Amino acid sequence: MAFENPGDGALNYDPCRYGASKLLFRGPRRRLEGRFAVFFGSSETYGKYIERPFPELVGDRMGMRTVNMGCVNAGIDAYQHDAFLQDVAGKAQVAVIQVMGAANLSNRFYSVHPRRNDRFIKPSALMRTLYRDLDFSEITFTQHLLRSLEEHCPRSYALVVDELKAAWVARMRSWLGSLDCHTVLLWLADHAPGEGDGSSDPRFIDRKMLAEITPLVDRLVEVVYPVPAEAEPSDGLVFSELEAPAAVSTPGVSVHEAVAEALVPALQRIIA
Repeated sequence: MAFENPGDGALNYDPCRYGASKLLFRGPRRRLEGRFAVFFGSSETYGKYIERPFPELVGDRMGMRTVNMGCVNAGIDAYQHDAFLQDVAGKAQVAVIQVMGAANLSNRFYSVHPRRNDRFIKPSALMRTLYRDLDFSEITFTQHLLRSLEEHCPRSYALVVDELKAAWVARMRSWLGSLDCHTVLLWLADHAPGEGDGSSDPRFIDRKMLAEITPLVDRLVEVVYPVPAEAEPSDGLVFSELEAPAAVSTPGVSVHEAVAEALVPALQRIIA
């Protein structure tokens, strides 16, 4: 079993903040000047349970500073509304943006926390009209929300999914269009775009949606990794016993190595 236990087994992510941003990032803190690449994304970019995530590996291979601004369970909203991070991207030579799912963003049916995007805040009046008999008071996370919506009324759930897809494309187009730097879009998942079961991340994103935003980026890099064996964590993860259930579905060191290997040539061509 790929379980490493230094001390209590949990990694020290050395959390830090940058400038006026209210988001908490993985450390160590890096200088935001000179020649550097910035990485935006969710838990995989952050490197949950990984000692050296792919932003760090890319920096080693390219001999340049990389700034990891991935956030655990982040969605587009965490980044799009953060003016400081827009400025950071403008200073960087290139921004690598992980494709994040469509579930964790505010839309016409429900709102999420502006920074912790996996947190469900409240349903809209439209949502309450569609789901008159559903009690939202016990729901805290978007995963729980969507599961409840689908079980309660599949027909209405389909309308919510369509709304999330449309909102995701519009939000991504707006965000990418506002970034004043070269950009690389990273698809990182255990399935190709549009081939997931509807519940796997990046949730609800298909090939058609990506085609609508790829004209706004310099390159799209796709990394599809094999699904770990059932109830068996991936290679080289570092976690405590309490974290073991969550670590089971987390891509391991070999996946981060594969991402770095795929990203480096694309970044070298852009920077050159």
